[in-house]
Amino acid sequence: MSVPGAISDLDKNRALAEWLEWQLRQVRGRIRELEIKEQQEARDRERARAERSWKIQPQRGGSTALLHRGGCSLYSARFGFISREDAVIALAEPGIEPCQICNPQTGLQSPR
Repeated sequence: MSVPGAISDLDKNRALAEWLEWQLRQVRGRIRELEIKEQQEARDRERARAERSWKIQPQRGGSTALLHRGGCSLYSARFGFISREDAVIALAEPGIEPCQICNPQTGLQSPR
């Protein structure tokens, strides 16, 4: 015997299922947001690491090898970054010149 105006077990479970599905959509949306944020932070860390580094564009076809700042877009190597000390040594080599666009030598002055 049903109580008049009472909600049936079936209706209660359907409502619960709808609410749980809504919650799951909310959680999945938050996961997507956090994944995007994590990827952006990783890109930012990589960009910051590159900006603190230097890179050498190898000599090709008779051109001179060039020293670039790590973030110089003229030579977009994603690996092979070198330290400040290595960049100072490289720039002293006769076959390596500084990039005229990013001026890598400006970051190579002696730290005070």
